[in-house]
This record gives sequence, C-alpha cells and structure tokens, in this order.
Amino acid sequence: MTVNQILSSKGNEVYSIVSTITVYDAIKVMGEKNIGAVLVIEDSALKGVLSERDYARKIVLKDKSSKETLVHEIMATNIITVKPTDNLEYCMELMTTKRVRHLPVVENNVVIGIISIGDVVISIIEVQKDTIKHLDSYISGTKS
Repeated sequence: MTVNQILSSKGNEVYSIVSTITVYDAIKVMGEKNIGAVLVIEDSALKGVLSERDYARKIVLKDKSSKETLVHEIMATNIITVKPTDNLEYCMELMTTKRVRHLPVVENNVVIGIISIGDVVISIIEVQKDTIKHLDSYISGTKS
C-alpha cells in the first residue's frame, strides 16, 4: 500500500497556518479541525510543522504564554516529507527512526496531503486483515 492509497481513502485536505500567528491561535485551529498537527505554509512553501507535542514541550513545560509566543518560535523546521508513491513500510520506518507522528506528502514541491502515525497503523492493520483472510481461504479451500 502507498501513501497515495491512504490519501485516497482518508482524503487529502490540508490545514495550514502562517508562522506569524500566535501559538494560541494555531492551537485553536487544531482544536476546531480535530487534528494533532498543522502545517506552516507561506507563499505556497512548506516552512514547518506545529504539533501538540511542540505545544506541550515548548510552551506548557517552559511556562511560556501561548498568547504571546509566535508559531515560528516553536515550530519544527526540519521537516520530513514523503511522496505519494512511498510505501507504508518506508513511512513507518521514517516515523519510528525520526520520532515524528506526522508526515506531509509533497509532490512537485507542493503539499498535497498529510498522513499521521494513526493513518499508517490503520492501513497496515487493514492490509494484514486482508492477508489473513486470503490465507484462511487458501488453507480452508474456500474462495474469498
């Protein structure tokens, strides 16, 4: 299964913000959209990612004010991206080794979607269910 197949089933809607808004306003967007991370896009270019983890570690734990701190002060800028043709195993490896939970999907330097660790895990489980079903049918001699 590929990233493109995940986007086909979950959708490729991308929510983004600019780096000059407050962290508070960014967290409001994340809450309204029920997402765990938001992309920072300016002039059509991906500049960063702001996640709930960034908020917890860089605002809450450091006793900063989310209403006074701007997104560019805490966003992650070493962005790891994937292509629509990348497979799930590659994505899982990236997420595990780089310790990220969200991967922007980029094609021709344009963000076309974002996938989360949850999206990847759900897709892997579905692939495994299909494999088990086919193996069970093969072993029992029935057609699936």
